[in-house]
Amino acid sequence: MTGLLPAVLLIAAVSPEQASKYADYIRAIEARAVSWDWSDQVQGGTTELDGALLHDWSGATFIPGVKLEQVISFLQDYPAHKDFYKPEVVDTRLVSHHGDDWVIHYRLVRRYIVTVVLDIDQTVRYQTASPTRMLSRSVATRIVDARARRGHDRGFLWRMNAYWRMEEKDGGVWVGCRIISLTRSSPWGLAWLINPIVRSLPRDSLIRLLAATRGAVLARAGQAD
Repeated sequence: MTGLLPAVLLIAAVSPEQASKYADYIRAIEARAVSWDWSDQVQGGTTELDGALLHDWSGATFIPGVKLEQVISFLQDYPAHKDFYKPEVVDTRLVSHHGDDWVIHYRLVRRYIVTVVLDIDQTVRYQTASPTRMLSRSVATRIVDARARRGHDRGFLWRMNAYWRMEEKDGGVWVGCRIISLTRSSPWGLAWLINPIVRSLPRDSLIRLLAATRGAVLARAGQAD
């Protein structure tokens, strides 16, 4: 069965209808006010979207004994991210930086049934909400399936937006992240095998991302995690 998967998963271009519905979903999300209520519970889920899968997961972590600027300093040190977010992130590079706007490139590796290697270009904008609060919005502007044949995307990741919020309080900094992404649905006949994996990956990745961020900030602050 697994030997057939690369061929089965070969071609899966996002449709105009899927892209449009994802854009509508993002606009609705961004129109809502930002919540500054904190919980370390990871929540969200995966839903069908016109034959695609929309993943929307959010979570938070508390980093004790640090300041907001220490968290921001790490998040904006993009070349160093590959050292803290491995093995999923294997390369990171800062492309440009102008004021509150950043352009970054990174390579993401995910292994499930087949190994997926994605080259992603991302724009990031930071916004100061108050002296103790900061927001950022990240949008993937280019996603390339590095192991697919030229011109053939396998649909492992079509769209991705990430929203971070940070607040200094309670003797440390709360860090929250919400990641929304769009992928292909499982090929007919293989849903029983692939769906449980595909649906769990975004949640598991977010949990690792938050834990790695907490560990990295503490390490750079000279504290033990």
